[in-house]
Amino acid sequence: MATLQNSPSLHRTLVLNSFTKLHKQSTFHCCRRSNSFLVRAEQTPASSTCCPSQDRSGRRQVLTAGTIASWVFLTNQHSVSFAAENKKGFLPVTDKTDGYEFVYPFGWQEVTVEGQDKVFKDVIEPLETVSVNVFPTVKQDIKEFGSPQQVAETLIKKVLAPPTQKTKLIEAVEHEIDGKTYYTFEFVAKAPNYTRHALSTISIGNGKFFTLTIGANERRWDKMKDKLHTVVDSFKIFKV
Repeated sequence: MATLQNSPSLHRTLVLNSFTKLHKQSTFHCCRRSNSFLVRAEQTPASSTCCPSQDRSGRRQVLTAGTIASWVFLTNQHSVSFAAENKKGFLPVTDKTDGYEFVYPFGWQEVTVEGQDKVFKDVIEPLETVSVNVFPTVKQDIKEFGSPQQVAETLIKKVLAPPTQKTKLIEAVEHEIDGKTYYTFEFVAKAPNYTRHALSTISIGNGKFFTLTIGANERRWDKMKDKLHTVVDSFKIFKV
């Protein structure tokens, strides 16, 4: 991965210079069962007061059923929320300082690389890595830098691959998450003895420019592409 070979100052200079030049060009519904229990409790016939034992027994049944229904409702809420944050076969990462989160494949290890905010890599396949870069910016929206294709081409040629490699942009698309615009693109970078197939997603938030890039050797792309897409799709910026 090209970014792993760049120094922080060089990487930052390339990004800022490239973009300066380019710029110049389910809420859940209330549980019905719980509601029905409340109605039954409120509509208990007045005649029931003549039979204290039956009344107490009936109330106990209503309270018990209501408690069970509430517990099931809360459990379902927790389960769905937990499933949304934790995907099978992946581990979550949350950076509360810069304000971003994503997941990475289980078994990958975090490593420290100069100039990178976060890096996780496979211990066997050297080209299977995910990295996050964070740079300050005065821009408010990624669209201010240009179209998805323009921004992707600039990043690939100037930052994400060394100049000695032949690169090709396969696809670049725009999408929104919680009203925030993200650009996601797919590309390949060919070196003399290998080809890396990669995905990147970029966006702006909290006064910062974020890039997440993940990839694998071309020979393992078909096997790894679903995992790589899961990581890219999980990337999200939140306010801090």
